Amino acid sequence: MRSLIRTAVLAVFLLSSAVVTGASLEQGLDAYAQGDYEKAWEICQPLADEGNVEAMFCVGQMYANGFGVMMDDANAMKWFGLAAGEGHPEAMYRLAVMHANGWGVPMNDAAAAGFYRLAAGFGYIPAQSAMGYCFKHGAGVEKDLEQAYMWFAVAAHNGDMSASAERDKVADRLTPEQLQSGKDRVKAYLASHEGQAEQRGGES
Repeated sequence: MRSLIRTAVLAVFLLSSAVVTGASLEQGLDAYAQGDYEKAWEICQPLADEGNVEAMFCVGQMYANGFGVMMDDANAMKWFGLAAGEGHPEAMYRLAVMHANGWGVPMNDAAAAGFYRLAAGFGYIPAQSAMGYCFKHGAGVEKDLEQAYMWFAVAAHNGDMSASAERDKVADRLTPEQLQSGKDRVKAYLASHEGQAEQRGGES
């Protein structure tokens, strides 16, 4: 009987702890959004140490921008990397941006394109548009206007208006056969990723 009581108490404790953690994270993220970076740091940093993915990303953002802490690209890379390793698409995108600009690491277009591609595969819209630019300009990948068209079209389909304009610019540079091939790629991609558009598509 005592064993059953201990098990029930443990279950209630774990459930209440999870609720408290969730509430704390929400408070920390709200503080970050409102510019109260001291409070955001006090809440999110311990949660990041415990492995909370959203808290990891928040801490990375704070280091990357110098919000509430000294700007530190190395620590930003660390926390973005940890969050990305847990499947956080915006963290993957931020890693790509840092590699593209040489922030905290040597500038590396190929590495940037690789992280953009990972984030795009999760449906992160800015990364889909970024892949369009990579293929349009040959940044980190071999220049390929059909691929550029596809990525811009996918991002446009998911609501990126600037990608829509870029898609049309690229379309003007394609032959009718290439354009049709690009449209076929778009259809195939959207069919295989139906319903995947990432709700966190806007940049923070």
